[in-house]
Amino acid sequence: MAEPDPAPEADRAPASRVAVTPAATDLLARLRARHGPLMFHQSGGCCDGSSPMCYPEGEFRLGSSDRHLGDLNVPGVAEPVPVWMSGAQFEYWRHTHLTIDVVAGRGSGFSLEAPEGVRFLLRSRLLSDAELHELELREGEAGENGTPPRR
Repeated sequence: MAEPDPAPEADRAPASRVAVTPAATDLLARLRARHGPLMFHQSGGCCDGSSPMCYPEGEFRLGSSDRHLGDLNVPGVAEPVPVWMSGAQFEYWRHTHLTIDVVAGRGSGFSLEAPEGVRFLLRSRLLSDAELHELELREGEAGENGTPPRR
């Protein structure tokens, strides 16, 4: 069962599937300065598949089944940072809000933060019934992979 709604609908920000912690925000601003626009992908496969992988935007080839979870608006980063997940992984996580955090320790050599001695990590919670309903309505207006239709 989902958690009770945290605030009345009028007092709540629009529902989202992704967020970022202040520590991850600081790291993303530094990575953006070094590498240009960024993106995240969560595959659920091998090679630290449980960790969100950060790439220069466009460096990771997205598949037709990958789902766009949302965009992170990061202070100090000019453009939104899109967050993607493989379609198969999304089926397991569709009821979950994900927060990207950063912790000490070495992660995958493929993700941009690896040389920093830290790694991105997902923290999760169940979406409330209201959040899930709002997201499903909004995503129903989007294309199959969660991106809005092109107009």
